Amino acid sequence: MLHIKTPKSMRAKRALEKRAPKLVEYGKKTLILHGTKTSNVLNSVLTEIYHLKKDNAVKYSRRNDNIRPFESGGETSLEFYSLKTDCSLFVFGSHSKKRPDNLVIGRTYDHHIYDLVEVGVENFKSMASYSYDKKIAPLIGSKPFFAFIGEGFENVEELKHLKEVLLDLFRGQVVKNLNLAGLDRVFVCTAVSSKKVLFTHCALRLKKSGTIVPRMELVEVGPSMDLVVRRHRVPDESLKKEAMKIAPELIKKKEKNVSKDAIVGKIGKIYVPDQEVGNASLPYKPKGVKRERREAKAAKGEDNSNKHAEKKLRKQQDDDVSA
Repeated sequence: MLHIKTPKSMRAKRALEKRAPKLVEYGKKTLILHGTKTSNVLNSVLTEIYHLKKDNAVKYSRRNDNIRPFESGGETSLEFYSLKTDCSLFVFGSHSKKRPDNLVIGRTYDHHIYDLVEVGVENFKSMASYSYDKKIAPLIGSKPFFAFIGEGFENVEELKHLKEVLLDLFRGQVVKNLNLAGLDRVFVCTAVSSKKVLFTHCALRLKKSGTIVPRMELVEVGPSMDLVVRRHRVPDESLKKEAMKIAPELIKKKEKNVSKDAIVGKIGKIYVPDQEVGNASLPYKPKGVKRERREAKAAKGEDNSNKHAEKKLRKQQDDDVSA
């Protein structure tokens, strides 16, 4: 039987609790790795991706000869590093004659490969090549905007997959509310063709507009590059179904007779029971009711007088018979 190791100190126990699954997960950590051979361009790309995610990323500078994500058995070392650093995202850079300036972006589930996207880097421009006012430089750890321009992100399967991976890579922790003053950057992705995407990082400058909502201007601060989609591997349906499970505690109970509309908002239905108006007591007495009562009283008086006359006649007849 396997021996189960238990933490012997409070520090080890806290570390295990931090890695344990949670109902609401923190921002995903990114692992940045180098392949057997990398070019100067690719080294700069990996360094700047690490700078953009410096608050939540781990970067290894040594070369790794055994990592080949798309080959069977070549992902063992990658999964080991993912488990060691507790990272669910990874960026792997390699350079070869067949695939120059190659970048593999992927996600893991339970520290096993979930999906992969392989892109080639072209026309790279680093942050140092841009000149701008350093006061508007984005802060480390700030939440970004995303702008996906082009129909390819909705129609082409490769670009749809690339869009999902880029969103997971740069969005950080998912939040419900944002302070407008803290928004200082935007990632602009433009689909030039079915295989090529222009990726740009811009700073967000807020200016007066005469209204409550400020006017926004984009200032390119880098990095900027062209991403050419080469290969991609989507997750299996069974693995995807397992990864998309939601904890029962987070599932909201269905509200009866309530629906939501994109324009109107929340719409509710109210069912009113049948109202018995005839038996309800009225706050006033209309004149028609008084007349009906008089007629009813008069009819009742006639009935009483007829009964009295019949009773008198019957008594008289009984007296005659007795006499």
